[in-house]
Amino acid sequence: MAAFASNSILNRWALLDGETGPAAFQAVRVVAGAVCLGVLLSLRGNMPKLLTRRRVAGTGSLMAYMLGFSFAYVALDAGVGALILFGGVQVTMFAGALINGERPPVLRWIGAFVAFGGLIWLLWPGAVGAPALGAALMMGVAAIGWGVYSLAGRGATDPMAETGANFICAVPFACLAWLIVQDGMSGSGVVLAIVCGAVTSGLGYALWYRVLPKLDAAVAALAQLTVPMIAVLGGVVILGEGASGRLIMASAVVLGGVALGVLGGQRKIGSKAS
Repeated sequence: MAAFASNSILNRWALLDGETGPAAFQAVRVVAGAVCLGVLLSLRGNMPKLLTRRRVAGTGSLMAYMLGFSFAYVALDAGVGALILFGGVQVTMFAGALINGERPPVLRWIGAFVAFGGLIWLLWPGAVGAPALGAALMMGVAAIGWGVYSLAGRGATDPMAETGANFICAVPFACLAWLIVQDGMSGSGVVLAIVCGAVTSGLGYALWYRVLPKLDAAVAALAQLTVPMIAVLGGVVILGEGASGRLIMASAVVLGGVALGVLGGQRKIGSKAS
């Protein structure tokens, strides 16, 4: 979870100097992640097929996440961005479950509405402490992208191989976006992007997928509740950002709603099984 939260901190940190642009950062991040995961898969000896139908949804949604994420952090604090991303991903996956014909229990509905309400409260235009609307919308695009990416990868027999293949296929699109925008990059920005791509994204995803099968679904979902809080703390300590009362209260509402939905859904499943 610290690795996932670090993506927000590193991205925001790189853009603070004004010399590193969001398009450049995401391009180097994607390339570094592709190289790291490609090496890991080569060592395992099971490089996946790159040209498949699954790759269209996987690569497209990954790029939506990468671009939205980087451009949002031009104006968002690390913790605020992580909260919007995390809450948006949960809402997207809930909507995806409905579209796929799933019928969530009542508590999961309540939890989703509470979490969505918390996001609306945080983002309400013109309110004191509300983040920049344009940046928040870009993070919303990232959230939808990552939510779709997660839904598309549900049936993957080897999630790490799928992730590696998607990163590799995303490289030309990430570089094309950089060529179109043509923003710059400082030496420190390059280092932060490489760490973000290879370590906190590449190795972070590999570690998560290794641990995930050993965790109960509710434990895994609840563990992700710590990501925005770690990002807020890291933003305060490392980047000198402030944690407003509005952010703290909205975080409590969003994360409380997600926890209610996760625990409510698990309890419902458990009662049926018994």
